[in-house]
Amino acid sequence: MARGAGVTDVAPLLEMVPAQADLIELAAAGALVLAALALGVMAQRIVGARTAAWWRARVGSHVEGLSPRIATIIRHGSAVLLLALIYAVWPWGPLPAAAIGFAMAAAGTLTAHQLMRGVGIPRWAAYVVELVVFTALFSHAVGGLEPITTTLDAIGVRVGSRRLSLLSLIEVLVIVVALMAAVRVANRLTAHTIAHARALDPTQKVLAQKIAGIVVVVFAFLFGIDLLGIDLTAFAVFSGAFGLAVGFGMQKTIGNLIAGIILLLDRSIKPGDVIAVGTSFGWVNKIGVRAVSVVTRDGKEHLIPNEDLMTREVENWSYTDRNVRVRIPVRVPYDCDLQAAQALMLKAARESPRVLDSPKPNVWLTAFGTDGAEHEILAWISDPESGVGNVRSDVLNRLWTMFRDAGIGMPFAQRDIYVRSWPGGETPVEPSPRA
Repeated sequence: MARGAGVTDVAPLLEMVPAQADLIELAAAGALVLAALALGVMAQRIVGARTAAWWRARVGSHVEGLSPRIATIIRHGSAVLLLALIYAVWPWGPLPAAAIGFAMAAAGTLTAHQLMRGVGIPRWAAYVVELVVFTALFSHAVGGLEPITTTLDAIGVRVGSRRLSLLSLIEVLVIVVALMAAVRVANRLTAHTIAHARALDPTQKVLAQKIAGIVVVVFAFLFGIDLLGIDLTAFAVFSGAFGLAVGFGMQKTIGNLIAGIILLLDRSIKPGDVIAVGTSFGWVNKIGVRAVSVVTRDGKEHLIPNEDLMTREVENWSYTDRNVRVRIPVRVPYDCDLQAAQALMLKAARESPRVLDSPKPNVWLTAFGTDGAEHEILAWISDPESGVGNVRSDVLNRLWTMFRDAGIGMPFAQRDIYVRSWPGGETPVEPSPRA
């Protein structure tokens, strides 16, 4: 009786052991998984290398850090597609389906990781998306997502007429992260495409990039609202209040935005122009939504609000012509040969490498000063963004050597003092008349 009971107890255990047909199917699934992974490696070496080279040539590093990850993305993405095809073409048993699903989920997670990190998504957000991708792919292979989604949807609270569950929060997070990645890639691609458009000048390129960026963000916002199923009529009252707040609290920001668009449309200030606003002098690096970036010769970047460029006086040294005249004051003593000194001034200006031959430099005698004859060297340059102080320094250094070789000294202040009386009543010595 005990022996019969033992045989009966072992029977359920024997039923749990995989049959020979199941083991063969599992081995076939494993072989197909290895083949899919091997094909993914081949795709990385053949297609991935060519795609990465094309990406670097056409797009470069304008799309965050995707360039060095292209080949790896193609490898894991190809493996995901092949594994999905293997899973769909045959009614696999539980164990082979689990093996294929695990490999597919791992490859999909690695693909998502490379994409998220390539576009600069924060690590915590990337990890959440990768966990969702792995769970979704693996659960779909072993029996569907319904048990997981039901459990996540059961955990939640009701806020007003809406119910917030853990499932809805995960959906919102995944959609927001995906849209952020898509917006970054789209903005970089459109900016790179517009930057290499030959039919547009620099100002039109900047304006087109800004308009394209606004269009991409608005489209992503509306698409995200549609995916999340949010009724836009619920924002009617809020949008009115927000518009009123914008009118009072953000008028400077909106004013700077409109001023920036006007600057780009009338082309009075363009990227690369050399401008002077108040005490800020430098070349325009870029025209932003709020401010214009001006880089000085000291390497400092001044952010000047767009409204200031519309309301204040601005010197644009390269508005219609990039040629700029540099004034270099020089003073020589009265006892020197003025014609020889002026000839040396012209020679020093002509030999300076940045001074243009046309318009040719000139020397003016401007005044008879207290300590010497005052001159001004007028020299023209065509690259004011490289600075004007270094041109003055180069010309004066050359002139110093020429004056020293020609025996022309530098004037310095001289004062004669006449004493009318000494303390104690002594009579001072009369000064001798000058020659």
